[in-house]
Amino acid sequence: MRFLRIFLRTIGAILLLLVLVIATMITTMDKTPYKQMPYYMQWKKLASTIQKDTSGAADQLQAGWSKVNITPPSPTPTAGYGKRKGKLYTSVHDSVYVRAMVIDNGVTKAAIVACDLLIVPPTVIKLLQSRLTDKEIPFNKVYFGATHSHNSVGGWGTGISSLFFSGKYDPATVERISDAIFQAIVQAKAKLEPVEMTYMESIDSVDIRNRLVGEEGGIDPEIRSAAFVTKTGQKAILASYAAHSTILNSSNIVLSRDYPGMLVDSLEKGRYDFAMYMAGAVGSMGPIEKGSDDFDEVKNQAYGVQKALLSDSAVKEVSKGAILQAITLPLPLRDPTPRLTMNINLRPWVFKKAFGEYPVFIKALRIGNILMVGMPCDFSGELVAGLDAYAKTKGLNLLVTSFNGGYIGYITHDKHFDRDLYETKTMSWYGPYNGAYLQEVIKDIIDKLS
Repeated sequence: MRFLRIFLRTIGAILLLLVLVIATMITTMDKTPYKQMPYYMQWKKLASTIQKDTSGAADQLQAGWSKVNITPPSPTPTAGYGKRKGKLYTSVHDSVYVRAMVIDNGVTKAAIVACDLLIVPPTVIKLLQSRLTDKEIPFNKVYFGATHSHNSVGGWGTGISSLFFSGKYDPATVERISDAIFQAIVQAKAKLEPVEMTYMESIDSVDIRNRLVGEEGGIDPEIRSAAFVTKTGQKAILASYAAHSTILNSSNIVLSRDYPGMLVDSLEKGRYDFAMYMAGAVGSMGPIEKGSDDFDEVKNQAYGVQKALLSDSAVKEVSKGAILQAITLPLPLRDPTPRLTMNINLRPWVFKKAFGEYPVFIKALRIGNILMVGMPCDFSGELVAGLDAYAKTKGLNLLVTSFNGGYIGYITHDKHFDRDLYETKTMSWYGPYNGAYLQEVIKDIIDKLS
């Protein structure tokens, strides 16, 4: 009996300790309206510091472009689908690149970087922040985006979660990507030539769907592009669309750029000498897969987007000025408390242990009549239409892209926040009302830079 009492006491103590440990790890959702939160006032204070650049500028923009191959010398983990659990890719279907464009108006130089990666990794950004200085182009004037291929290079993530989404961390991979971005910027800067820029807007509603709530929700069907032509006749294009780069499924573990790669290659074989692609507001937006197998579907998706992009019905607006302004600002948020269930959340310290802790920021780049805003997330295409219309009232064409080098998960329309779905449960980390909050952030930037 004495042994049994000791045993039961021991079990009780262990259970009590376990309960206490779990209590330090979990919490409930804080649903305080965002305008009542300290981070909102922090953002408003930051936004008040944004000033439109009124310094003199040349009448002529200059631009240069370059690309650097980042295909690894040997297989790496394939970043993208958690169910792969960091498996190495089995072959190279098509090479992956970093592409850069440098723009100069005689007063300011800025760079745009597009990576054939799932996201622009925060680990890479950490290295670049010290390397990108005034000698070349400072970090705060470099605008980052990704093609969001789920079949590209992994090994760049830290924390427990990276073992699922990007595979085992490899510092050599991070160094190689960082070096490639730096070299692409340097090379593009060395090729500056006078250019004329045209904003283009096309509609492609047949290659995109709302993957979150189907026909109940909206889509962002616009292909937004900036085309550049030099005086010597060289042509370049930066294009953005909202359909996820997920045509290649999780069982197809080959290195590939998915449909954006085939789109870029096709544009470069045809009308343009250089093309780059950035994932737009891809949150909640999926491609419409049509074809006999994965790569047939890739071809059909790329063809459909290209057909719309090059259509004679595309809206075109030639930029009449040489305004160039780039900003990078911290993005205040509430503490991360990702959901375990719809009613139980992890505490912030647990999240940071699992995902790592990196700066979160927002980037914006105004080039002539185009305003690009880079978000640190999968930003939902359902949030764009109103912002796009608002920007046009200010004389600007808005181009919102995801994956700016920070990452905070998925930002969806607030009306979906309490749905038990992947985007709103598993990948929603920073609490409620972020759809409305980040729309307001973008509107503030539009107001300040218009």
